[in-house]
Amino acid sequence: MELRVNGRTVQLQVDPDRSLLSVLREELQLTGCKYGCGEGQCGSCTVQLDGSPVRSCVTPVKAAAGKHVRTVEGLESNGELHPLQKAFLEAEAMQCGYCTSGMLMSAVSLLEKKPHPDDAEIRRAMQGNICRCGTYPRIVAAVRMAAAMQKGGSHA
Repeated sequence: MELRVNGRTVQLQVDPDRSLLSVLREELQLTGCKYGCGEGQCGSCTVQLDGSPVRSCVTPVKAAAGKHVRTVEGLESNGELHPLQKAFLEAEAMQCGYCTSGMLMSAVSLLEKKPHPDDAEIRRAMQGNICRCGTYPRIVAAVRMAAAMQKGGSHA
């Protein structure tokens, strides 16, 4: 099976019904996405598949064949953090960090489709991601901040 992950093409011999999450973590050592509930409900395993957020724990790897998979490891560019990653750090939008990669991937999908969302749109886009630490207000602030950074404006 051929996959395109974070801009790189990889050849794998895996069971096509195996979860995308297990292939990313175990075969490709991309451990940013986390196993949370195993039912696609918590969002900690979120990655992008052709630009849309998907729950990799319930997505069979065969569904990713011929598509572009982007993980949290694929957000940085030339050693530079993505504006969203910078905003999460600046807004202190994480505590334990377990949900962070899934939050980032859902938020980056939103910002790529809607560069300047309002708070209601941010909350709606993040609805499928659970933060056990309850940092939701800071996550919304971080997404807002990243939108401002991307357009070159103030992020206050």
